[in-house]
Amino acid sequence: MSEHQVFNTPRLEVPDRSLSRARMKVDRAAWASRYFRNFNRKAVLEIAESIAEAGYNRAGEFAELAVSETGYGVVEHKKLKNQLCTYELLNYYRDLDLVTPRVDAARQIIELAKPAGVVFALAPATNPVATVYYKAMLAVLSRNAIVISPHPAAKKTSVLAAQHLAAAAEAAGAPSGLIQCVEEPSIPLVQDIMASDRINVIIATGGTAMVRAAYSSGNPALGVGPGNAVAYVDPSANVAATAKCLVDSKSFDNSVLCTNESVVITLEKNRGNLERALRSAGAHICNEIDTDKLRNYLFGGEGFTLEAIGKSARWIAEQAGVRVSPATKVLVPVVATPGQDDLLFHEKLCPVLTLTAAVDFEQAVTFAKHTTRRGAGHSAAFHGDNSNRLVDFSQKMPVYRVVVNAPCSQGAAGFATHLPPTFTIGTGFAGRSSVGENVGPQHLVHWTRIAYAKDSKVNLESIDLSDVTTSGNPTAEVQSRKSVTEPVDSGVRDELRRLILEELQNLKGDAQ
Repeated sequence: MSEHQVFNTPRLEVPDRSLSRARMKVDRAAWASRYFRNFNRKAVLEIAESIAEAGYNRAGEFAELAVSETGYGVVEHKKLKNQLCTYELLNYYRDLDLVTPRVDAARQIIELAKPAGVVFALAPATNPVATVYYKAMLAVLSRNAIVISPHPAAKKTSVLAAQHLAAAAEAAGAPSGLIQCVEEPSIPLVQDIMASDRINVIIATGGTAMVRAAYSSGNPALGVGPGNAVAYVDPSANVAATAKCLVDSKSFDNSVLCTNESVVITLEKNRGNLERALRSAGAHICNEIDTDKLRNYLFGGEGFTLEAIGKSARWIAEQAGVRVSPATKVLVPVVATPGQDDLLFHEKLCPVLTLTAAVDFEQAVTFAKHTTRRGAGHSAAFHGDNSNRLVDFSQKMPVYRVVVNAPCSQGAAGFATHLPPTFTIGTGFAGRSSVGENVGPQHLVHWTRIAYAKDSKVNLESIDLSDVTTSGNPTAEVQSRKSVTEPVDSGVRDELRRLILEELQNLKGDAQ
């Protein structure tokens, strides 16, 4: 190395302040998880109740902040989603005991719950509060600590929501650091934290690239892929009820949920009836010229027009140059031939629902299969009373949930059906995911199984399991840690000191 090169070589690398803060959050979470993993079920439920109440009370306020910050969706719909991720989510899992040791006397097996530890969770801009509520509740119910990384476009709202839940959790006896949120997210920061050996599992909700990054991080991950739900409307369906269901679902929160219907297909003989019913329900049925205008606006550039995400049907129509009624809720471009690979058959996170018609049921299923492969493993909808066709449709579709005579947006997410309520839709093997179910707290707990020999005679009732969990009352050490403000600045200074010392040592070595 020349003298000139040595002179210009950086002697001190100043640490990234945001990354240092994020790493310290992970350290705090690791500490919190070690204490929290021993809390008993009563203590866990008390903390869960506290964050449910806190989240519910500010659901509307955070909904307004989310729409204001991101420009996505509808305030009243986001408020409802936020509320659904409080008491309704808690009540669904209230009787699922992921804490107490389980004894199977017949098989002579004792099972001990082992929480993952530290959960690193990604939250999308489309659901910046509901996802925070949902993942925090899952972490608490499974006795894990959680660090949330929000989307940069929604970081203010997500951080406030997480801090609000964290305060409620600590007030109910949770250790400090149990629920945290990264203030300044970035791709390098997320990649660094995902690869940290202090992260035990990642829940990735976001774009395909980020989900793939989670799976390649080296840490266990629960990821979801994109949706592109197809709704099939059978001639046996109540067409008026179906049309209202489709319009209500597709207009819900301006269609930012990945479970929203993207394409609706019916049979040619039923198309006229469906179009009339959709128009009566508040949809604008596009003629060929309007369909071309929408296609050009939504897909005229490189990929989907991002500005259209979460915007209203009227706003999109204005941008595309399509005249619609002020009462229009959904835009329905019509593509006559279902077999062609039209861009309007791709996922659209906005209230644009493509309509097409098949000559018969077999062609409809073939087209639906082809279209849904762009959202493989996700969701589909069936409207009608023909159970044989329903089973045939469900068997052939490459999805893991089929919603029947219900809005797919809320139904696949478990809020209009009896599926588990979720904001993380597992897409399974078809979608290259590790889980095909609606993700719940049970996916964040594994069990140690104590198994006796088959021919042994063991009185399992005599085994004392009372010390496996505690009352959850924080120790003096936990109490003292709660009163300490997060040492962000001192941590950065310590890192600087370490780097300076290393540099001085290197200089000393050079001088010798």
